[in-house]
Amino acid sequence: MSKPKADNAVGANEEIEQEAQVETEVDIATDFAEENGIEMPSEDQELTLEQALERLEDAEEAAGKAKGDLLRVQAEMQNLRRRTEQDIEKAHKYGQEKFSIELLSVMDNLERALDAASQQEDETVKAIYEGVDLTLKSFTDCFSKFDIESVDPLGEPFDPQLHQAMSMQEAPDAEPNTVISVMQKGYTLHGRVIRPAMVMVAKGPTPKIDEEV
Repeated sequence: MSKPKADNAVGANEEIEQEAQVETEVDIATDFAEENGIEMPSEDQELTLEQALERLEDAEEAAGKAKGDLLRVQAEMQNLRRRTEQDIEKAHKYGQEKFSIELLSVMDNLERALDAASQQEDETVKAIYEGVDLTLKSFTDCFSKFDIESVDPLGEPFDPQLHQAMSMQEAPDAEPNTVISVMQKGYTLHGRVIRPAMVMVAKGPTPKIDEEV
């Protein structure tokens, strides 16, 4: 005798769940319509087929616009992420640029000391020469590790992006616009110039003007 009551209870629960689901779907549709400016019919208003199709078209148009906005936002976020990654990469590469420039004067002084010591015959000076030479090699290895490269363009064509011309001089044995002397070596950091090489450039012979007698 208790079984029919149980079946009735199950059936009643299913009806309640179905009604709740319908109400939820109606609420979702109503919220979507309000957010996108779509007019919803009142409870006592019946839609014709033409009206229903028009409402459906409006809803599809709003959904398409929302999808387009989402795609634009995703594209902007992707571009922002790419720019951020590039900025971080540049910061890693060139973050030590100022520090590297400060070290260049130390390298210059070591090279000058080595050049001066190499011209002396005194044994004490030779010992100093060996110490300076080892220090210079350590500096050179350190520069290579951090991709700091020297620019020593003697005999090469003048390049305004890498060299700074201090003067021009006639040089019969050199091609015009060729570096004939390096007053100070230049340096690059990851290919970017942090100090141009100071050079003297060969110029062509000055044309002679025939003097009238």
